[in-house]
Amino acid sequence: MPSLNLQILVAACLGVLIGWLVGGQPEEAALREGTLYAAGLVSSVFIGMLKMVLIPLVFTSIAVGVASLQQHQQVHRVWLTTLIYFTSTTALAMLLALTAANIFKPGAGLSLDLFADQLADFQASQLTLPEFFQHFFAGLFQNPFAAFAANNVLAVVVFALFVGIALVAGGERYRNILNVLQEFLEMLLRIVGWIMWLAPLGILALLIRLVAEQDAALLSAVGGFVMLIFATTLFHGAVVLPLILYFTTGRSPLWFWRGARDALITAFATSSSSATLPVSIRCAEENLKVEKRYAGFVLPLGATMNMDGTALYEAAAALFVANLVGVDLTLGQQAVVCFTAMVASIGAPGIPSAGMVTMVMVLQAVGLPAEAIAILLPIDRLLDTVRTSINVQGDITGSVVVQHLANDRA
Repeated sequence: MPSLNLQILVAACLGVLIGWLVGGQPEEAALREGTLYAAGLVSSVFIGMLKMVLIPLVFTSIAVGVASLQQHQQVHRVWLTTLIYFTSTTALAMLLALTAANIFKPGAGLSLDLFADQLADFQASQLTLPEFFQHFFAGLFQNPFAAFAANNVLAVVVFALFVGIALVAGGERYRNILNVLQEFLEMLLRIVGWIMWLAPLGILALLIRLVAEQDAALLSAVGGFVMLIFATTLFHGAVVLPLILYFTTGRSPLWFWRGARDALITAFATSSSSATLPVSIRCAEENLKVEKRYAGFVLPLGATMNMDGTALYEAAAALFVANLVGVDLTLGQQAVVCFTAMVASIGAPGIPSAGMVTMVMVLQAVGLPAEAIAILLPIDRLLDTVRTSINVQGDITGSVVVQHLANDRA
């Protein structure tokens, strides 16, 4: 029987092929409707199973990871290294996006009339930067049971950090609780292993729907922007992150891609860093040999805070909209775009349609029309695939880099 890695790779290729064939069928065709219904059913089961283990996995991995790091007196070094890595890679991604957007000027020469249908009757959710920070910090500290029920990953991460620190502060008094959490984490990882056997079918179904439901006419109208996002995002993932990995750890990019392949394909198919987190942890620990204490700390934190692909996209999208409306952003305004995109890429817990709202915030920061986000929404699902893959690649790379640097300085 072929290995799971090979099954996932074949399933991804088949999903793209079948989606392309089904997408060519008339919308009312029975074959198209039946295939998309079956794909939707299978993909919803797969995503549902990943989300089923997500919150307990985030809580236990962070709590156990922090407790383990504290016991080894490494928590301050790991914290600092992780934050420096997250900030640096996000800044490099945005610098790449702005450089490419200034050179190729996507959207220049296009008219907003092309997008009249998208702009008609569209109401953008308004959110200023102070309001964003208010929502963000209010969302950090919540009743943990409410956060668990609402799938508020960032609030769960914060509560888990407190639990991990308390476990260390309590020492032997809380030893039994720590042992229970460690065993619970091992059990969850076993369940993740079972879910992965459904991964080839889930990824096949997700990619069929993704490819079949794309609007070819709209993609051709904004083809330059789509190609720019794909090219810059892939450059960040194929050149920038591997160079960081190589120069800090000496590890080959091929070694990394072989070990992280399942997580990257799952991220591409699901367009969700959080849903991919169980697969990311499994790949980091089993394939790349990242210790549980590092993987359990860096990866859940990265899935909520380290969004290289998202920051890159939002910075480039702001310049795309500026070109569409004929506004020439100064260097100062582009710096504001960078800062706002970095803040927005962290996420906004508790805010409905957080991705849309944060993109509006980036546009508003430099006075661009918030309604222009309507142009981006129809192509967002396609672009989300590649940027989520790079988000996940950045997280897994970070776990390898942080472990190497922490162990070197131990």
